[in-house]
Amino acid sequence: MKYKIIPFAALTLFLFSCKNTDNDYDASGTFEATEVIVSAEANGQILSLNINEGNVLKENQLVGAVDSTQLHFNKMQLSQSKKAILSGRPDVMTQIAALEDELKNAITDKKRIANLVAGDVASQKQLDDANMRVAVLKSNIAAQKSNLNTTTSSLNEQGTTVNAQVAQINDQLKKCRIINPINGTVLVKYANAFEMTMMGRPLYKIADVKNMILRAYITSSQLSQIKLNQKVKVFVDFGKEQRKEYAGIISWISDKSEFTPKTIQTKDERANSVYAVKISVPNDGYLKIGMYGEIKIK
Repeated sequence: MKYKIIPFAALTLFLFSCKNTDNDYDASGTFEATEVIVSAEANGQILSLNINEGNVLKENQLVGAVDSTQLHFNKMQLSQSKKAILSGRPDVMTQIAALEDELKNAITDKKRIANLVAGDVASQKQLDDANMRVAVLKSNIAAQKSNLNTTTSSLNEQGTTVNAQVAQINDQLKKCRIINPINGTVLVKYANAFEMTMMGRPLYKIADVKNMILRAYITSSQLSQIKLNQKVKVFVDFGKEQRKEYAGIISWISDKSEFTPKTIQTKDERANSVYAVKISVPNDGYLKIGMYGEIKIK
C-alpha cells in the first residue's frame, strides 16, 4: 500500500512579496490531496470489488475479496494434522500404573521380610534382595515417566508448529479481504471483479479530499512572517468573478530553498530562492485537486 502526495496539474507559481501593492496575495499554487494506492495483498481471482470511481469510502470498510478457497483447504488440513499429532500423546498415569502396583507389592514384601529377619526367620540376603527389587522398580518408574514426558513434550512442540502454520494461513486469509485504509473518495479504479490479481497489483486509488493541501512557494524575505500552525487566508477563483475565501493553516515549511526557474542558475537568479509551504484547507466540497489558489499571509 503506497502513500504519497501528488499534484494533479502543472504547478504554475507566481511569487509576490508582501510589499507588492499591485496584488492582494503573497503566494499562489495548486491544491493537492493525500492519495493512497490500494494494492492486492493476495494472489488469485478477485471475487468482488464493490467500488466505482467517485465513491466515498470509510476507513476500514470492506470493499472486496480475493478467492481464498485453497487457503481454507490448507487450514482444514493443518487442523486435522494437529489432531493426529496430539492424539499420539501417551497417557503417563496409565502407562506406569502396572509398575506402580508392582512397586507397592515389592514394598509390602520388603516390610514382611524385614519383620522375619527381626525374628530370625528370614536371612539378611532375602531382605537385601527385597530392597534391591524396590530400588529397581523405582528407577524403572522414573525412567518410564521421563520417556513418556519427553514424548509428550515432543508431540506438543509439533502441535505448536502446526499452530504457527495455522496463524500464517489466518493472516493470508485476512489479506484476501480488501479493506479500505482511509476515509476518502475513489479517484481511479484499476481492477474489476473476476479478474486475476497478484500481490502488489494496484486495485484502486483513493484520496482524502475533505482535507486539501495547497502547495505554494514564498520568498526568503517572507520566511520571517510565517510559522507552523499559523492561520492564513486562502482565496480561490471559481470563474465569472466568483471568489471565495477559506481559512488555512500552515502545516509544513520546507527547510531547503529552491531556485525559480530551476533551469536557470545564474548569479542573479540565485537571488530568487523560494521555499515550499503546505497549507491545510478544509474542503467544503467545492475545492478540487489541481485547482489554483492564492494565500494572504497577513
